[in-house]
Amino acid sequence: MAARSKAVVINEKDNVATAVTPMKTGSTVSLEVQGRAEKIKLLSDIPMGHKFALRGIDEGADVIKYGEPIGRTTAPIAKGEHVHVHNVVSHRGRKEGA
Repeated sequence: MAARSKAVVINEKDNVATAVTPMKTGSTVSLEVQGRAEKIKLLSDIPMGHKFALRGIDEGADVIKYGEPIGRTTAPIAKGEHVHVHNVVSHRGRKEGA
């Protein structure tokens, strides 16, 4: 029986993965990203249900989950770093032009 990954990537366009269990700084996560096996070393603790970056994301860039932009970064985010309210502003509830 194959081991289950500790994180999921929902859509091949995503630049974040979601933790399905709490994970510690320095641990390595194995998962499939765009059809290939990849290992990502975590730079932050990742609580269950939270996101981490699959690759570096520039400041002001979209955070992509479900294949759609869900927010915009407020600082550069490194591969393996926690992606949450401290470095992303959500698109949800924002009015056009806001």
